[in-house]
Amino acid sequence: MEPSFTIGIEEEYLLVDRETRDLAVDPPKSFMTECEKRLKGRVSPEFMQSQIEVGTNKCATIPQAADELAELRQTVAEVAGKHGMAPIAASTHPFAEWDMQKHTRKDRYDILARDMQAVVRRLLICGMHVHVGLDDDDLRLDMMQQIAYFLPHLLVLSTSSPFWRGENTGLKSYRLSVFHEMPRTGLPETFDSHGEYERHVNVLVGAGVIEDATKIWWDVRPSCRFPTLEMRIADICTRLDDTVTVAAVYQCLLHMLCRLKRNNQRWRGYSNMLVQENKWRAQRYGFDEGLIDFGKGIIVPYATLLEEIIAFAGPSAEELGCKEQLLHARTILSRGTGAHEQVRVYEEAVAAGAGKTEALKRVVDFLIEAFLPDTEPS
Repeated sequence: MEPSFTIGIEEEYLLVDRETRDLAVDPPKSFMTECEKRLKGRVSPEFMQSQIEVGTNKCATIPQAADELAELRQTVAEVAGKHGMAPIAASTHPFAEWDMQKHTRKDRYDILARDMQAVVRRLLICGMHVHVGLDDDDLRLDMMQQIAYFLPHLLVLSTSSPFWRGENTGLKSYRLSVFHEMPRTGLPETFDSHGEYERHVNVLVGAGVIEDATKIWWDVRPSCRFPTLEMRIADICTRLDDTVTVAAVYQCLLHMLCRLKRNNQRWRGYSNMLVQENKWRAQRYGFDEGLIDFGKGIIVPYATLLEEIIAFAGPSAEELGCKEQLLHARTILSRGTGAHEQVRVYEEAVAAGAGKTEALKRVVDFLIEAFLPDTEPS
C-alpha cells in the first residue's frame, strides 16, 4: 500500500525582549493564553519559559504546510508584540546566559529537570521536527535506517546556531553540542523490524528509565504519537522558506527511497562511524567545507552533493508538488543559512565600529526581521 507521505512541521522559537534583545526570562501568562486561544492546539510551551513551540496540522502537501506555518509565525509574532517581545527562529540566542533561565512548570518538565540536572538546565536550544506519514510500522524502521545517510545533508541546510553566550563558537550548529549531552540522542540504532525496536524500548520502559518512546531523542525516530517518521536533526531555520525547503527535501528523499524499495532496491547502508563523521562536518562547517562521499572516499563540495540530491529527488518532487521548494535549496547555498547570515551581520557591525555587545544586539535585530516571510532583512 502506497504511504500517505503527509507532512507535519514543528518549530521551536525563542522569545526576546524587544528593548534589551535578551531573552524574555519570564513571559506573562497572558501571552501563552492568547496564543493558545488563537492557534487552537497548534502551540505549546517548551522546556524553557523563554521558548514556545508551534506545530502544523497533518498536511497533504508541502505548500499547504508552508501556508499554515506562515500563519503560525505571524500569529506568535503579533501576540508577542503586544507584550513587548518578539520571536526569533535561531537554535541558540546570540548572547543569552542559560543559567538565568527558568524552566516551565509542568510535570514532564519537572521530571526532566530532576533527572537530568545541569545537563537539561543548559538546554537553551531550539530545533525543528518534520513528520512524514509512513503508515506501515516496518517500513518506518527500514526508512529510518536508510535516511540516516542523508541526515548530515539536511543539517547543512538548516544551521542557525553559531553563537553561544556571546561568543562565535566557530561551529554552524552549536546546538547539537549542547543537545548531545542528553542521553538517547544522536544517530538512530539499527533494527531488523519494528518488533525488535519495540522490544528494546520496552526494556527501558520496564526498567523505569523512560515512560515511553518520546524520551528517545534520536536525529530521526518513529513517532510514537503518529504513524510518521520524525526528522529531528535540523536546527530551526531562521527563514520560513528555508524551513519549508528542508521539509521538502526530507519528504522527497523518503519518497525516493520508498520507490527504490518497490523496485527491490535500497540505498546502500553505511556505519554510524562514517555517517557521524559527515554529521560533525555539517555541524562544524555547514556547507563551507563539503561532506565525505563514502563510495569515492573523498570530500566533495556540498553544492555537488546537493545537485545529486535534486537529481535523485526531482521526480518525487514533481509527484508530490514541491519542486519549487526543493530547488530553493540552491538559494540557501548562494545566500547562506541562518548561521552564515548571523555571523555576517556580526562581522559587518564590528567592521563598522560597533562594540561586541552592540554587534550581538544587531544579530538579534536581524533575527527578529527575518522571522516573518514577508520581510527581507538588510
